[in-house]
Amino acid sequence: MNQPAIPVQNRYWSAFTTLVLASALPLATAQASPPCEAKSCPSAWVDMAPEQEKQVMKFAKDYKSFIHRARTELTTVKETIKLARAAGFKPWHVGASLKPGAKYYDNNRDRSLTLFIIGQDALETGARVSASHIDSPRLELKGRPVYGKSGFALFQTNYHGGIKNYQWTNIPLALLGHVDKKDGTRVPISVGLKPNDPIFVIAGLSPHVDVDLRGRKNRDVIAAEELDPIIGHREKDANHGAKAMVTSHLRDTYDIGLDDLVSAELSLVPAFAPRDLGFDRTLIAAYGQDDRLSAYASIRAILSAKTPQKTAFVWLADNEEVGNRNNTGAHSTYFIDLYSDLLLQQMGERYREPYLRRALKASRVISTDVNPGINPHWPSAWEAGNAPRHSHGVNLKIYGKGNNANSEYTAWIRAMLDDAGIPWQTATYKVGKGGGGTLGGELSHYNMDVVDFGVPVLSIHTPYAISSKSDLYWLYQANAAFFEK
Repeated sequence: MNQPAIPVQNRYWSAFTTLVLASALPLATAQASPPCEAKSCPSAWVDMAPEQEKQVMKFAKDYKSFIHRARTELTTVKETIKLARAAGFKPWHVGASLKPGAKYYDNNRDRSLTLFIIGQDALETGARVSASHIDSPRLELKGRPVYGKSGFALFQTNYHGGIKNYQWTNIPLALLGHVDKKDGTRVPISVGLKPNDPIFVIAGLSPHVDVDLRGRKNRDVIAAEELDPIIGHREKDANHGAKAMVTSHLRDTYDIGLDDLVSAELSLVPAFAPRDLGFDRTLIAAYGQDDRLSAYASIRAILSAKTPQKTAFVWLADNEEVGNRNNTGAHSTYFIDLYSDLLLQQMGERYREPYLRRALKASRVISTDVNPGINPHWPSAWEAGNAPRHSHGVNLKIYGKGNNANSEYTAWIRAMLDDAGIPWQTATYKVGKGGGGTLGGELSHYNMDVVDFGVPVLSIHTPYAISSKSDLYWLYQANAAFFEK
């Protein structure tokens, strides 16, 4: 792990959107700092230059604005395309020019997205790929979700990703997504994020009457089938309860019936706004930082990039939290198909399948995903010598058991970070007591060199996770250095 060095050369960039009106953040380029043991390495805030601290705080402010709007993969793709268009990226289509410096984005069904800049070297020589996922643990509506009970109207839900059920009670929830109707029209729905919007709440039992629940274990305090939020209470008339009123509201407001909810993608997510945490404002509390924190860092890095030597890709994938499934997840052939199309465009009649396989083998990938950091209440969850700490920089995930990047690629990554003056650390779970997946395994399946990369975050998979502003900034810088090397 290396201490941060003060940048000696600045390279400014800017992207203009409603979220980022004008940013000018220098990329760190400095001599490598000497390595140090985890216990002796100071926080990245120690001796940070005032100008650099301003950059860190500005970057975090833009991030909070982004993640407030980007609550699901659908909204993340939408917000990212806004940023990309403002930075000069255009929609990719077969036949578009692939001259060095050309900037494109490819929208995969509004749920997955790839940004790329064509490099000076031919695609057949390999590329640089930063991959992260943009889905987060949440609640989803069942196909026929509306029902009435005890004078209330409620939604029947299912969960997406690993959650602790009890953490989702008694908090404000927003409903986001869309409904696709049989006539081909799509009805967008967003309720709960604006100050004057109503919210939805899963009501927990009061301690006065919860005797029957007290014997339940941690994960079963609230059963999965009990995660049903209240969505209405007013009865339509003496013969029609709250369900009828909700049904009328959906018809009158959105022109949809209960049948239309069968072909809907609607998610319930925490409605909290991202906030600074602590007197010193060095931490961020926000929903969805697994893994939209990593996604944002890579997005901003490619938006700031000049013409790279190797073609640079940022791939934002869906469904990592449920096993990289479906045609928008990393298990699909989507990204490989896109690379094949681009290679065919460059090579023309010379193109053959082996050229694609050789190009993938020559490519280098960072699979960026957050991971738990040392928790001040339960530090024993980690073996301290290999545990990631907030504000100590990006971390290389060293899993063992055949799941590591090979040593020569890890050494290449270390050199990249050191040459750019970026602080880094390692993360290894206690043996047999921790773990988690990323996109790395899916990409290494195609014979690409992949390393798992991230930053520590507290309270992952909860409604309000906690990250360090400096770690976010250094992950952005690490992506930028990766595209340049």
